[in-house]
Amino acid sequence: MSDWFTVIPPLLAVAIVLWKREVILALLTAIFSSELLVLLNKGDDANSLAGFAIAGIERIVNVFADGGNTRILIFSILVGALLAFMRYSGGVSATVNFLVEKGLSGNARRARFIAFFTGVFIFIESNLSVLMSGILSRGLFDKFNMSRARLAYIIDSTSAPICILLLLNGWGAYVLALIGGYELNESSVSTLIQTIPLNFYALITLSIVLYTIIADKTHGPLKHAEQNQTKSESKVELEIEPSKPRFMLVPLFVMSFSMVGFMFLTGNGNFIEGSGSKSVLYATSLACIVAYAMMISTKKFSHKKMTEIGFSGMSELLPLVMIVLFSLALGASLKQLGTGIFISGIVAESLPYFLIPAVLFIAGGLMSFSTGTSWGTFAILIPIGMPLVVNLGLPAPLILAAILGGGVFGDHCSPISDTTAVSSVASGCDLLEHVRTQLPYALVGGGLTIIAYLIAGLVMI
Repeated sequence: MSDWFTVIPPLLAVAIVLWKREVILALLTAIFSSELLVLLNKGDDANSLAGFAIAGIERIVNVFADGGNTRILIFSILVGALLAFMRYSGGVSATVNFLVEKGLSGNARRARFIAFFTGVFIFIESNLSVLMSGILSRGLFDKFNMSRARLAYIIDSTSAPICILLLLNGWGAYVLALIGGYELNESSVSTLIQTIPLNFYALITLSIVLYTIIADKTHGPLKHAEQNQTKSESKVELEIEPSKPRFMLVPLFVMSFSMVGFMFLTGNGNFIEGSGSKSVLYATSLACIVAYAMMISTKKFSHKKMTEIGFSGMSELLPLVMIVLFSLALGASLKQLGTGIFISGIVAESLPYFLIPAVLFIAGGLMSFSTGTSWGTFAILIPIGMPLVVNLGLPAPLILAAILGGGVFGDHCSPISDTTAVSSVASGCDLLEHVRTQLPYALVGGGLTIIAYLIAGLVMI
């Protein structure tokens, strides 16, 4: 079978999303077509036609065989319960009123800055970053009649770039593990630190976000979403009678600080070796318990009522949780099919040296876009890029930064990315609307980044 067939499943997914505006159908089509190609590649055509549906179902089931995947899915469901607890307690409405009265968020610009800086300060883990930013800012954006699409853009375009720049987190530990086996001129840690000023996509994306916040300018589909914002759509978080801010702030602080503690705990005292998926699940679970206990203590809520609230919150997020599940299954299937390896193999062809950073960035973007995972992109491209550094004498920080930036760029553009789905969950925005409104900004940032890597290639290589 031609290697070009390996790109059919992700292309089908994107085509169906654009045509039918139906993500779950697109993901299921991509999964089953990928499984069919995997079986056909083994040479047994009869069994392939008979068994690809079963293989697709088993691929989805096998997502739960990985503890990290299962924790992400449970975390995504628990987020719904936590959001519901804070909303029905009146904590969200009270927090919004408190921030406005104290002048901390007295206008729309300050509300946007709160969403941005929350993401900046919580660089421990990208899912936690978007979750905290989204939960804290949803009510504020409603208060000032700003669209949830705008909130989703701000938190999604802040979290991953910050996590890939300030690498004192699970991202940094993961990348260090990937580059640790290569004989570079400097230590792995030193190389990683030097990627910060060279990670042009992350820096450009953060600059664009700040521009939209400070200048209060939106463009393209996001501008249209802002203009179509209506009162009936925007006040969901503020319908509940306000109580006390502590019903929202205490669970949030518990989740934030316990996340740090759990990173140390899961890393046996070493923060950067901690498990992000374990820590965010444990922290969210603890926050749910605290929110539950606080509401029960008021005597206004019974255990039965709290159970109803929790499950109603979970049910609101089930469609997005299914999208995360199918995204993980598709990523595993495409990995076996070899989609990422094929795309990255194009990079290995003969190229002028100065083009290599730009081409690696583009390859990383295509791979991350088609597979929905930036970490999987790192795992495939770093073993291609680092030998180029060693054998051709290329600057390691530049090559590594191009790979890291490409992974984040494709992830920002992809409708099948789990990070995109979590950002939609956190902001309360429709997934396809988030993809559609963020895409123009990501493409502008990507185009500027390609130009930057072409110039850097000419200067540094």
